[in-house]
Amino acid sequence: MKEPIVARHWLAITAPKAAPAIATTTVLALARIWNANGAEHSVPNAALMTVLSAGAAAAGICAGSHTGDSTLVGTAFAASGALAFAGVAGYTDGLPLPLLLWSLATAGAYGLAARYWRTDRRERVAHERDMTERREEHAHIERVETLRATTQVEVARTGAAYAEQLAQALVTRAALPGFDPTALERAGLPALPSGDLRKEH
Repeated sequence: MKEPIVARHWLAITAPKAAPAIATTTVLALARIWNANGAEHSVPNAALMTVLSAGAAAAGICAGSHTGDSTLVGTAFAASGALAFAGVAGYTDGLPLPLLLWSLATAGAYGLAARYWRTDRRERVAHERDMTERREEHAHIERVETLRATTQVEVARTGAAYAEQLAQALVTRAALPGFDPTALERAGLPALPSGDLRKEH
């Protein structure tokens, strides 16, 4: 049985591709809002973001050495980079340095995301190939079973038709003048019961 083909919405296709740019742009926008509300040249705010960024990086290192979970490690280092980026963008005046950091952060985010996209694509292709092979194998088994059942039905029909024709031929032969049932026995053919012959006539 064929599975229905589901067309994905264009938003579902483009949203993952746009996620890194949306994330870095959101951090830049929040940092500039924070800059306008008192973070510009504020040493305590810059120190806070430095401590948070270092803490996230330390968490990534610990996660890498203890669990080995690449997703957790990547998330921790991404958070560390985002906090450092937000701290610098909030502390500095003007837009050139924040925009430069935004472009670097966006390129780095896409570089990290591309690796996960390749892994996901390989897994999806392998899954689709496996499902295709299974569907083909099941279809082959169904075709073989259909052929076998059709052959059995045809053999049964042929046997029934042959038996019916043989019985009709014997009945017709028995009705002919000069029929000798003992000649059939001598020839090795089964003799018709005399009661059946009498019933036929």
